[in-house]
Amino acid sequence: YSLSPLFPPALKWKQLSRLQRSLILCVLVLLFICGIASYPTVTEHIRGNALCAAHPKHSSLSVSLKLNTTGGASVIDTEQATKGTKDMENKDEPPANPEAKPSEESVAVWLEAVREAFRHAWRGYKDFAWGHDELRPISKSYSEWFGLGLTLIDALDTMWIMGLKEEFEEAKAWVASELSFNRNVDVNLFESTIRILGGLLSTYHLTGDTLFLDKAKDIGSRLMPAFNTPSKIPYSDVNIGKGTAHPPRWTSDSTVAEVTSIQLEFRELSRLTQEPQYQASVAEIMQQVHKLDGKLDGLVPMFINTNSGQFTHQGIYTLGARADSYYEYLLKQWIQGGRKEDQLLEDYLQAMEGVKKNMLQKSSPNGLTFVGELSHGQFSPKMDHLVCFLPGTLALGAHFGLPADHMELAKELMETCYQMYVQMETGLSPEIVHFNMHQGSVRDIEVKLADRHNLLRPETVESLFYLYRFTKDHKYRQWGWEVLQNFNKYTKVSSGGFTSINNVRDPEYPSPRDKMESFFLGETLKYLYLLFSDEPDLISLDHYVFNTEAHPLPIWPASA
Repeated sequence: YSLSPLFPPALKWKQLSRLQRSLILCVLVLLFICGIASYPTVTEHIRGNALCAAHPKHSSLSVSLKLNTTGGASVIDTEQATKGTKDMENKDEPPANPEAKPSEESVAVWLEAVREAFRHAWRGYKDFAWGHDELRPISKSYSEWFGLGLTLIDALDTMWIMGLKEEFEEAKAWVASELSFNRNVDVNLFESTIRILGGLLSTYHLTGDTLFLDKAKDIGSRLMPAFNTPSKIPYSDVNIGKGTAHPPRWTSDSTVAEVTSIQLEFRELSRLTQEPQYQASVAEIMQQVHKLDGKLDGLVPMFINTNSGQFTHQGIYTLGARADSYYEYLLKQWIQGGRKEDQLLEDYLQAMEGVKKNMLQKSSPNGLTFVGELSHGQFSPKMDHLVCFLPGTLALGAHFGLPADHMELAKELMETCYQMYVQMETGLSPEIVHFNMHQGSVRDIEVKLADRHNLLRPETVESLFYLYRFTKDHKYRQWGWEVLQNFNKYTKVSSGGFTSINNVRDPEYPSPRDKMESFFLGETLKYLYLLFSDEPDLISLDHYVFNTEAHPLPIWPASA
């Protein structure tokens, strides 16, 4: 540091008197303050450079940072990725009372914001992953799971519902000319049923176009070898070209959720084709699971053996991964069939009582109601984000005349799922949380390092949709709007698409994963659109039931 502008070079700092040194320091401080006042962006510039030095991935102080791939391409661009969101934030400040009704203009803006998010996601898919399973938006490439255009098929009915006719016609042309299931490829029975078969059946019903029914018949028939097992409990994997099926390489088990969450789709396929084998195969599974030993108050273990037909790994009960949609499909099959199949209803009601008896607890300090897990009699305060399907399912049951306390529990759990977003620094929920139960806890929710990722999952916005439809409480829309804003802020990739992230607790660098799951277009954005729509007959819940991938299928007429 040189004082040469003020003093001769030979003069040393230590040779100055205390008064001289004090005067010099005062002058420098005044100059610095004047400079800051004249150039208000200086502090921002300084802090920005400091941040860049600390972490080379950062190039902006905004919570939505511009991240760079190794190739230098912009990943999450502050200017582009959040511009639309910021414009809407300025135009529509959230009401002081979150339960106050937002203006019609606000809701229209929110609805268009979902459409724009879809168009942005679709643009990335079209530019970099067209005809492939999943977009990798950061590397501007794609990944394959089955090689069947998974994202495109999953998104068909979403485009139709949103009125995105141009995008829909492009996708339909691909289905007509390029989609072939005559391929030597192993597919997962559950995933291909809920995403591909469900998506095609739903799109057929919405459009009336038999192209989609013909494709649904094709994939449905090719999945049937999975049911050729000693127990009639299907294998997890089937080769749709060879007509062979097998369990995973490491086990002869299938997961309970997977084998009990294909029924809506195969039942509907039988109704449309008048070919009973589809419905018969999936009904056999439900009848067997109904009778099995190993349940706890209607709660089921996570695995079932395809040879013996018995539950395995008994004593572990969860409403999260590997068991979740079993409970969802008990209720939804009952609704789909016109509420006549008493066995399904009995199993559902018993299971919900089992949840209340064994899994419900309250957190500390704020008393959030949550659903934990049981392992050999030991309670764990662990809750997957997947469990956030439950508020919507409980509300749906209450709508169809099930006990009123189901709706009350739905509202409590909805608040908890919302808090799983609000209490994170990015406003996005992690994959798994643990709730504090001991007195004196400072915060209700803890998140382990390995559980901090967000995969753009739909379960919370799905339940917000149901709760708003049935209660008309506007806070649920407000909460959905907050979630959409945070998806835009932390996961939107400027060149197209959205990415899952690794760390919802680090808004400075949420660590993008470079993957856009097909369900972001098939479920998450669809449920947000339906949440904000004021058209009461847009997928009426008295006429349609959603499969677990958000594909609406008709509730059967009374004569069915």
